[in-house]
Amino acid sequence: MQTHEIRRRFLDHFEKLGHTPVPSASLVLDDPNLLFINAGMVQFVPYFLGQRTPPFDRAVSVQKCVRTGDIENVGVTTRHNTFFQMAGNFSFGDYFKREVVGFAWTLLTSPVEEGGYGFDPERIWATAYLDDDEAIQIWKDVAGLPDERIQRRGMADNYWSMGIPGPCGPCSEIYYDRGPEYGRDGGPEADEDRYIEIWNLVFMQNERGQGTGKDDFEILGPLPRKNIDTGMGVERVAFLLQEVDNVYETDLVRPVITEAEKLSGRTYGENHEADVRFRVIADHARTAVMLIADGVTPGNDGRGYVLRRLLRRIVRSARLLGATDPSMSRFVTVVRDTMAESYPELVEDFARIESVAVGEERAFLTTLSSGSKLFESAARSVTAAGGSRIGGSEAFVLHDTYGFPIDLTLEMAAEAGLEVDEDGFRTLMAEQRSRAKADAQARKHAHTDLSVYKEFVDRGPTEFTGFDELDSDATVLALISGGVRVPTAAAGEDVDVILDRTPLYAEAGGQLADIGTITGRGLRVTVRDVQKIAKTVWVHKVTVDEGQLTEGDAVTAHTDPQCLRFPTQGHSGTHLVGGALRQILGPNAVQAGSLNKPGYLRFDFTYQGALSESQREDIEAVTNDAVGSDYAVNTFTTGLDEAKEMGAQALFGENYGDEVRVVEIGGPFSLELCGGTHVQHSSQIGPVTILGESSVGSGVRRVEAFVGLDSYKYLAKERALLAGLATSLKVPTDEVPARVENLVERLRVAEKELEATRAAAVLSSAGSYVDAARTVGTVRVVAAPAPAGVAAGDLRTLALDIRGRFGSEPAVVALFGDVDGKVPFVVATTSGARDLGIAAGELVSSFGPSIGGRGGGKADAAQGSGSDAAGIPSAIDAVVARIAEIAS
Repeated sequence: MQTHEIRRRFLDHFEKLGHTPVPSASLVLDDPNLLFINAGMVQFVPYFLGQRTPPFDRAVSVQKCVRTGDIENVGVTTRHNTFFQMAGNFSFGDYFKREVVGFAWTLLTSPVEEGGYGFDPERIWATAYLDDDEAIQIWKDVAGLPDERIQRRGMADNYWSMGIPGPCGPCSEIYYDRGPEYGRDGGPEADEDRYIEIWNLVFMQNERGQGTGKDDFEILGPLPRKNIDTGMGVERVAFLLQEVDNVYETDLVRPVITEAEKLSGRTYGENHEADVRFRVIADHARTAVMLIADGVTPGNDGRGYVLRRLLRRIVRSARLLGATDPSMSRFVTVVRDTMAESYPELVEDFARIESVAVGEERAFLTTLSSGSKLFESAARSVTAAGGSRIGGSEAFVLHDTYGFPIDLTLEMAAEAGLEVDEDGFRTLMAEQRSRAKADAQARKHAHTDLSVYKEFVDRGPTEFTGFDELDSDATVLALISGGVRVPTAAAGEDVDVILDRTPLYAEAGGQLADIGTITGRGLRVTVRDVQKIAKTVWVHKVTVDEGQLTEGDAVTAHTDPQCLRFPTQGHSGTHLVGGALRQILGPNAVQAGSLNKPGYLRFDFTYQGALSESQREDIEAVTNDAVGSDYAVNTFTTGLDEAKEMGAQALFGENYGDEVRVVEIGGPFSLELCGGTHVQHSSQIGPVTILGESSVGSGVRRVEAFVGLDSYKYLAKERALLAGLATSLKVPTDEVPARVENLVERLRVAEKELEATRAAAVLSSAGSYVDAARTVGTVRVVAAPAPAGVAAGDLRTLALDIRGRFGSEPAVVALFGDVDGKVPFVVATTSGARDLGIAAGELVSSFGPSIGGRGGGKADAAQGSGSDAAGIPSAIDAVVARIAEIAS
């Protein structure tokens, strides 16, 4: 049975049982506790906690999930996957244990021709929490399971929570016995490779407190209602029904391995080491495609860093298999083709997905090239010093700073006849992971208690009147202070206010919140900010200036008139910039974020590589042409599918309802899903001046611009600056660029002449140093302070010149500068000195402590810097002493 069919049967089964089908949420959730959605129940947490009233009593979904806590283990065994699909059925105070066991048993064991999965009932086992006698009896009554196929397990195995304060409860897990060829008898307690968990039925009835483990938290009490949360592993069911050994051989994963076989010329199953790499490619390619589809882009922290690691592990694994040419495009294409039946958005958005993945591959291949050079430098230093092992710290720096994988370091070290201090490397890695884990745990919090807002979320959305008016009569529905509802707020107090209707815009879609006032009889309140709860309830954050604000008051809410003009200019200007970007760069330049505030806009978009100056100029010109065209700004509400068919642009990772608001400017020029406020005609935006363009992550660029009056002020300032330059240079304004270029060239020539003069002056002292050289054994030694004021760069030039004057005679030059409290130094050796075993890099360690410095280099030359000029005499003595030891 194919995986797409397994999904379809699950949804059909529960829909027939009265469950409302709910689409998978985005992998990226607005939750500080989670990088990615890691369980099917995450989007339903507010319903379980009683913070919001669910719009249904029963639900069913197949949720995209990503877990990345054990990336290093992916591929080592066949049990780990970063991306998986969790099929779940949910009850919100409707049915409980008996019904859910029956629903699961029927789907699992019903014949295939009747819509079931056709599992053999005699091979199914169940587990239950230690004292859950009720669940055990239900398994006997409903499924007819004998005692010997039901096992009791402890809190770590059979008491489920999200790992943070929130909903929890005992669970009952369903296992399938693959047979004695896969392991020993004894049920799940004995062998979870033979007995595979396929479905977890969680009886969500309690709320847990703080704790870091699976069994060290306090049960705070019961939830408002008894709920059901289940999770069936779609991929696990797939490999059982497809009669293959593991997930990697199923219909949605094996094709990626097949593609890797074609690219590498290797065969999956030949040896464990290669198989690990095949599995890494297959797993990570799926996860990366799904993350990019949900708006994640490679970066150096958070979600972006996880994606970057996944993509780079793919490149590394392909390289180690022998596929040295770029291969990312072929892997992501296979993922698209296999997953599209369940996720059609992969086809619609494939050009962008492929561009992001291939861009990161290209960047990493460059990193591998530079990393190889760094490795070669480290290897030469080890060899020159007579060593045979690259230190763990060097391997860690290559990995952590430059992204150079440890297995490539090991491979290249072996080719060079060297070893790597793996223990030291792994110790440093473990320390880093420990710090990261502690940091992540410190950031985890209980789910914010939003129960005080539940009544108003259930009541329905706040009526937003700001599209049509600046002032609206309203009723105060509630006052909230410190998370608690209060009846009144006096002058000087800060409080959150919920009105039944408001003209003040709540921050969303990159547009900052409006500011304004709330007035009434003897009352004046300043509105500092407006935020949304559950995307439907406007919460006004206010300070009471005069009078007393009371729940139930009839008031008038006023938007600051400036908010009608300036924020709307920025927001509408953002739409025009987006339209211009797509016109100049093509349809793959898709919005990835924005910020609008009075006089300013910021627009992030997906694109590989920096914009050229001509592209920037074209984007600015097209945007201002649209402003000058005085396009009417039209808004209308329609269905989400209809809007997409029209070509309306949507923001990746944003969840939209069935009904959406569309903003249209200039017909096809700009058509976007947007709930923000806008000007009425494009000419009201005023001039748009692009300030710059920069990178904000792999494959994501940012354009910043002034609009309206701020644009005019900026241009006026630039004009005044140009006029001032023209006056100073005594040329017309249109000749200023050429005159400045001429001056810069003359300055460049003068600097070169000065540099040559300075170098000649420095080198003129080389002869006196040679004349003053002392003899230590058979080695001529120049160890001395450098001439006063000699910079680090000139110091190296002087040292190398002195060394050259000794020819092949054994000689060492060590010069120490004193520049602004720093002590730059250079050590150089002749070939004759190196033949005696004297290496410049090794000498540095002999005198570094004397000047509080450190440095490094090769056997022929090394350099660095210290901080204690008073130690220069001691450093000179240390150099001489060390040379004497070696040369004796």
